Order: sequence, then structure tokens, then C-alpha cells
Amino acid sequence: MLNHEQVSVSNGSLHVVSCGSRDGPAVLFLHGWPESWLSFEKILRLAGQSMYALAIDLPGIGSSSMQDAPRAKSAMADCVHDLVQQIGLKRLTLVGQDVGGMVVFPYLSRYPGDLERAVIMDVVIPGIKPWEDVIRNPYIWHFAFHAVPNLPEFLVTGKERAYFDYFYSAIAAHPERITDETRDQYVKAYATPLALSTGFNWYRAFTQDARENREVVARSLPLETPLLYVRGDHEGDIQPYLAGFKEAGIREVHPAIIPDCGHFAADEQPEAVWEQIAAFIKAAEERG
Repeated sequence: MLNHEQVSVSNGSLHVVSCGSRDGPAVLFLHGWPESWLSFEKILRLAGQSMYALAIDLPGIGSSSMQDAPRAKSAMADCVHDLVQQIGLKRLTLVGQDVGGMVVFPYLSRYPGDLERAVIMDVVIPGIKPWEDVIRNPYIWHFAFHAVPNLPEFLVTGKERAYFDYFYSAIAAHPERITDETRDQYVKAYATPLALSTGFNWYRAFTQDARENREVVARSLPLETPLLYVRGDHEGDIQPYLAGFKEAGIREVHPAIIPDCGHFAADEQPEAVWEQIAAFIKAAEERG
């Protein structure tokens, strides 16, 4: 059974969905664009069988109410940290997919004491190799488009379902696994003008995100939180991403490639994704 609640944080509240026993280790899931907490529903139910599993709507999305939602990933990490402190999560693994993964990196550099482990899925981190190669790729045109002030809102408002469908079809190996009902719920999560702009604002902050992340790397401080990097096998070579994390100072980086999977791994292959995350957590717990 999934429990839904609103948790007050600075400048608003976050929609939190949870299941499992609070006595177990905690795992908190952060979704990407254009999705909501619902992208992790199947994984949440699997994780809740052995852990305290939680997923949120990111600040300003869906039922997470915030008038001035943060756009920089460091500020989003601060908001998630506030939630972690409010709930009192222990033995925490923080999991982020897409934009959620971009939030995990500043979180583990700012609040390493909160985390026992971190998982980043299906994303490049601004300012961390191979960031420059990715943003030069013409197939990643939407990074620049979404960063344009006002224009994406003007063109997408009223056409959210068709616009989001393009990405589900273009970068998923199995777009049919993102059902019509689920797609409707994702559209609903971005249906207000404020929520739609919040999603585009994440892209508008990439320049700031890259600068802040490079500053972290420039300090040459080791990042001790073990990291699992998850990527679908349809998304290309994982090695440049692993090398980028190591160069950024993360001491312990583990790869996980999900077979027969594109960008939306949690929707496309939830059982395989959870199997990899659960094994990562179990191995770390056994090492003590």
C-alpha cells in the first residue's frame, strides 16, 4: 500500500509517496523530465518489500506546491535535504533519474553525511564529462530550446501531451511501456503554467549548474559516497560517464547497464533497475 502525504519544507510542501517499514534502510527516488513520482511507482512497490521506500514530485511539479520553485540543482538538493531532515531518513540511498540525477550530484557533494549511497540514472551531469560532448550533440536540441525564455511555454501550452509523447517515442526503447494512463498523469503534473515553467527552468539553470559543479571538482576534495551509475543499453557507451565521475572526485563508482532499455529506465525495465539498485545496497550493507 502506498502512503501519500504533504511534507512542509522551505517555501512550500513536497508530495511524498512511501511504502515499507521505517525500521529498514531508506531509499528516496527523484524523477526526471517530463515525469513525476509515478515513474517510480513499480520500483517503489518492489523496494518497499525490504526497505523504507519514498518518491516525491520534484519541487513545483504535480502535487508539490511551491510558488518559487528552485531551478538550480544545488537549490533543489537543498530542498530535498530539508525533506530528509524533516522525515528523519536513515541509512539513506538517494536515487535520481534524468533531472533527478542532476540533483543527486550536488546533494552528495553538499550533504555527504546524509547518504550511505547514491544512484544516478540516464543522465549527464552539467559541467562533468562528457557534458560538453553531450550538449554539442544535435540530437540533444531540446536542452537549448527549453532554455529560451518564454518560447517553450508559448509553443507547448495546450499541446503538452503531443510534445511529451515525442520524447517518450524518440528516446525510449519501449515507449509502449509508458502507458496512455501514465502519460496522462505526467501531463497533469505539468498542466499549470507554473509547473510547465518549472520544468523548463531546470534547463535554464544548466549554465549555473555546470559552473557550480566545476567548482566542486576544482576543490579536488574526494567524494566518498559510493555511486551506482545506471544506463539503458540503447543509450550508448557508459564509459565516458564513469570516467567523468571518477575525474570529479567520486572515489567509488559502479556501473549498471540495463538490457533492452532506453532513457526511461524506471518505466521501461523497473524490475531490472531495482535488481541492480538492490544488489548495490546489499553489497554496501554487507561491507558495513
